[in-house]
Amino acid sequence: MTSSLKIENQLVGKKILVTGHTGFTGSWACLWLTSIGAKVAGYSLAPDTSPSLYEQMGLDQDVDSTLGDICDFESLHKAVEAFQPELILHLAAQPLVRKSYREPVQTFLVNAQGTAHVLEAARLVKSVRGVLCITTDKVYKNNEWAWPYRENDPLGGKDPYSASKAAAEMIIQSYAASYPFSEGQGPAIATARGGNIIGGGDWSEDRLVPDFVRAAIEGQPMTLRYPDATRPWQHVLALVHGYLVILGELASDNPQRVAKAWNLGPQELKQYSVRSVLELMSEHWQRPDLKYMDNPLPEAGSLALDSSIARNQLNWIPVWDTEEVVRQTAIWYRDFYANPEKAREITLAQVNEWRAGIQE
Repeated sequence: MTSSLKIENQLVGKKILVTGHTGFTGSWACLWLTSIGAKVAGYSLAPDTSPSLYEQMGLDQDVDSTLGDICDFESLHKAVEAFQPELILHLAAQPLVRKSYREPVQTFLVNAQGTAHVLEAARLVKSVRGVLCITTDKVYKNNEWAWPYRENDPLGGKDPYSASKAAAEMIIQSYAASYPFSEGQGPAIATARGGNIIGGGDWSEDRLVPDFVRAAIEGQPMTLRYPDATRPWQHVLALVHGYLVILGELASDNPQRVAKAWNLGPQELKQYSVRSVLELMSEHWQRPDLKYMDNPLPEAGSLALDSSIARNQLNWIPVWDTEEVVRQTAIWYRDFYANPEKAREITLAQVNEWRAGIQE
């Protein structure tokens, strides 16, 4: 298969292992990768939501799936050894801030030690040429300042989630330095740091859009913590697009060009409040009864990323602005609940719409 997009042609026929493939982002990534002819295997726990985007799209037809725990090194190593991937996209994580307060030890095990497990398996399986580890904008020491964070700003984390992801970054740096690709001791390793993602097919607990969807479907009131808190919102496809660009470079003759940390944040300077995002959602679908409360747990203030390096060096430019991101998200859920059997068709149509807007 050939594509008009360079980023896709670099990945056609490549063997790519995706950890966390049954999750929200993993499902979008696997659909895009398999649709362009990449050979994809997955290692993940079973889907933890019902519905599940992975199951609704029938991705087991396309992905060589192994159900396993990232904390079980022997099982993970066996899966990597069996598939002999050229590239690994490491998405598996405990991604919820508030859950990290309830389950701090498990959060550290999954996010920090789990990353070490992936990198160790990649080091031991010589077919692996490159690994892309996904962390978060919350790896930065949040100084609550007004300007965006750059890749060389100090890392930190006051809550267990942020600290676990910053710890993962330290593990990544250690592996890159200790087992250099240039000396044939390990794969080239890149890191991608993104922000608050939304998009169709997310039914996770304690997230804004899934909570809105549940309230709308069940006819229940929706309780908002900080309705006027602003966040830089981005579509899941913006990040998957960035991941594919980096993976393509990791598969190239010079993977070290991208073997570093990359910010993949929204390009739009304007930030939208929680309230305004839900109002936009309501315009394109339906509006539940909205209630308000104070947040009982500390939560970081607004944190923005400077993504100019990815824009200038990778030509990574998100296709949709925030209003279009919210519109597409609302449309996905509207169309899905009108006909759940069309989940794959609805999702692939949005992937193709995004692809059509990519400028190379």
